[in-house]
Amino acid sequence: MRGEPSCPKCGGRVRAPGLFADAWQCSAHGQVHPMQPVVPPSVEALGVVVHRARVPVWMPWPLPVGWLFTGAAYAGDDRSGGRATAVACSGPGPLGGMGELLLVAEELGVGLGARYAGIDGPDPGPGLRLDAAPDAKLLAAGRPTALWHVKDAPGDRAVFAGEARGLWLWAIVWPEQSGLLMYDELVLTDLRDAGGEVDLLPCGALTPRLLTPP
Repeated sequence: MRGEPSCPKCGGRVRAPGLFADAWQCSAHGQVHPMQPVVPPSVEALGVVVHRARVPVWMPWPLPVGWLFTGAAYAGDDRSGGRATAVACSGPGPLGGMGELLLVAEELGVGLGARYAGIDGPDPGPGLRLDAAPDAKLLAAGRPTALWHVKDAPGDRAVFAGEARGLWLWAIVWPEQSGLLMYDELVLTDLRDAGGEVDLLPCGALTPRLLTPP
């Protein structure tokens, strides 16, 4: 993996722990879990993220027909482990054309999901109406999981968020109309629990969505 760690909230440079601080520091956001360089879409590279993760590594499994794994990233270091993970997939959209799905699992306050969602973070905040009925439901590690539409996201994407395994689960879909994918009762697997079938994972080209969050 090439490149330097960055702030999960803004993508800015971070300072490594040193004599005067025992945690990674961003000049704008203070103490952070550093985002590591994006992992290219290969089974071996994905295994690195899975091995280091302290939070789920969610992926639709099996992938929808025609969909491919298109990259992964995580926030954390060798000491803390991955405290946020992001997995990208792409394939035929429900209304035609290509769709992209980014799934983020993270601890409270990490901020990676909000950054990819294009909203002020670090968490879903007032854009998540938990007092209303959920907008989508899926299965995450075999458990029914409710997701709510995050209302203040940019118009080019559909953003959903909820809780799974006691952590934030974000589902970010491009373009916005491909958000219909979330109403098909997706089945998510935590790849930390997956077996050898992951070796058959179909891989595509690295998505730029992971590299340059809007």
